[in-house]
Amino acid sequence: MKLHELTINKAQQLLKGKEISSQELTRAVLDRIAQVEDRVGAYITIASDSAMKEAALADKEISKGNMAELTGIPIAVKDLICTKGIRTTCASKILDNFIPPYDATVISKLKKAGAVIVGKLNMDEFAMGSSTENSGIKLTRNPWDLTRIPGGSSGGSAAAVAADMCIGSLGSDTGGSIRQPASHCSVVGLKPTYGRVSRFGLVAFASSLDQIGPVAKDVTDCAILAKVISGYDPSDSTSVPKDVPDYTSFLTEGIKGLIIGVPKEYDTAKGLDPQVFAAITNARKVLETLGAQCVEVSLPHTEYAVPAYYVIAPSEASSNLARYDGVKYGFRDKDSKNLMEMYKNTRSKGFGPEVKRRIIIGTYCLSAGYYDAFYKKASQVRTLITDDFTKAFEICDVILSPVAPTPAFKIGDNADDPLTMYLSDIFTLSANLAGIPGLSVPCGFSSGGLPIGLQLLGKHFGEEVLLKTAYNFEQATGFHKKKPEI
Repeated sequence: MKLHELTINKAQQLLKGKEISSQELTRAVLDRIAQVEDRVGAYITIASDSAMKEAALADKEISKGNMAELTGIPIAVKDLICTKGIRTTCASKILDNFIPPYDATVISKLKKAGAVIVGKLNMDEFAMGSSTENSGIKLTRNPWDLTRIPGGSSGGSAAAVAADMCIGSLGSDTGGSIRQPASHCSVVGLKPTYGRVSRFGLVAFASSLDQIGPVAKDVTDCAILAKVISGYDPSDSTSVPKDVPDYTSFLTEGIKGLIIGVPKEYDTAKGLDPQVFAAITNARKVLETLGAQCVEVSLPHTEYAVPAYYVIAPSEASSNLARYDGVKYGFRDKDSKNLMEMYKNTRSKGFGPEVKRRIIIGTYCLSAGYYDAFYKKASQVRTLITDDFTKAFEICDVILSPVAPTPAFKIGDNADDPLTMYLSDIFTLSANLAGIPGLSVPCGFSSGGLPIGLQLLGKHFGEEVLLKTAYNFEQATGFHKKKPEI
């Protein structure tokens, strides 16, 4: 096995045994990026020099016998998580040259755990999109089929892991933005419970929905990364002061007696591809042969998730993105004759079409006379969706569903149809509205060789049950071992 193909778990063992060095591993990853980046387009910024310096420091620590959870492991980060001294663009022209003066809490945690930060990954601009086609910087392609999207908005995070351009990565999930690209790229992605991982230093899209999470080559790596980045942070008022278990300790054989809920509403969801349905049905059978019991559950307000989300998220985005006005930081239009013209021109030129669309929708929903009809009503629907999950989890431990209704579509197929693009999030949005954890694990391939992911949803702070279930499924199937030929 080549060094860049290693998992975090395997690389840890080799580093600990001094069979490889962090500098060799980091160099192998950087060489791999140089080899395939022009075809995949996963990175916005490659931090080669600082990465090699961090790798050298990691080797010194290893030589002293000091090994933390990620010492010497090359990790890449979605480009909306602040990194001190490394450009953070949110894939937007408005932040094209922004270099943060501080690290996000998750970056501080990665560094404390000894990780090597190799670069910043492409995404939909300000995380608004499901295909990474809305990036204001570049196009990212799916390593399994370069004519197709990698998913979004964390498309770069999933594509980089799938193509072995990093050993693991971080993404963010506001409506499925970790799970959906993980599904499309045949990697493992976890959206933790809202409040489990600090959002301090995460550039906000929709503050009540955003959550940072890991994207990894297998479930073990996902558990390692989740443990490192989770935990209470006084700098984030939405962070929950709750102890974090060692997620890897739950990765044991056996799910006998586990009760899996299968929502009856998902079987009849619009646009569900027959091959996706077949893969999910097969996954269900695998889990049953492992000793799990499947029961039907109902999530009656599922059909309202998409409209509620596309009121709440743009409303919060409209508020959060008001700060980009060309005054304090970021892009500023130089040709304006007065202050008002500068505001207008800066925002018109700095934001892409999808971001502008959502700002307009959100501003309308929050405007006088419409707030009660839109944002307030959507918030009430959100409560009903949360209640649906609470009731369902009274009779089951985990909920099983598809991640996306179809495998990855071709680049450009839905570019002129935002509604179809929004509906592709039908299975993932509810978890964000309810604040529960969700995980995507590879569960098959279409007849055209495109990856399909299985989604597992859990109770609040029930990440360990999701990881244990996914681990047992992964060990019984081995879909994660298949790699794209690139």
